[in-house]
Amino acid sequence: MTDMSPNSPRSASETSNRAIAPQLRNFLIVLVAIALSVSLFIGLRTETTTASLSEIAENSTPLNVALSNGKPTLMEFYANWCTSCQTMAPTLEELRADYQDRLNFVMLNVDNSKWLPEMLEYRVDGIPHFIFLGADGKAIGSAIGEIPKSVMADNLTALVDGVTLPYAQATGQVSRVKSPIQKASQGSSDPRSHGAQVVN
Repeated sequence: MTDMSPNSPRSASETSNRAIAPQLRNFLIVLVAIALSVSLFIGLRTETTTASLSEIAENSTPLNVALSNGKPTLMEFYANWCTSCQTMAPTLEELRADYQDRLNFVMLNVDNSKWLPEMLEYRVDGIPHFIFLGADGKAIGSAIGEIPKSVMADNLTALVDGVTLPYAQATGQVSRVKSPIQKASQGSSDPRSHGAQVVN
């Protein structure tokens, strides 16, 4: 017959285990909370240090300056709602840091009708849409969509060196542009009509 008296060694051990279990559980909860807090802090910090498209655009070279200062230019057509543009933004910021002394970085928002002539000239129907302009301001290549950093860097190096772009017609994932142009034959009064097309 087993001894179940309160002073027995087995009973003391079980009591001790019952007392430790809540402490261990609470300790694990605290550890998980700390890990989640650190992850959240790092995530928010990373998110806030990445510049928004609007901030990047504000720091870009104005088009008229870029076309007159004798430097080659990377011109990007973008929109703040464009997920592909947002994906490319950190890459473009890194490239701008590497090339800004030798190259103009111009950003044109497709939602601004001011850039309609340029959209028509370069047939912009998907964004991000990049145009590589030589020092004389003439287009020598383009890239549309999410382009790997290495491809963009090779093109920018060639652009700065004044040689043929290795990837003069690169394409990747794009966000489609709803054209602000409508055909004369369409009766729609909405300039952002889904049936509108850029015609050149």
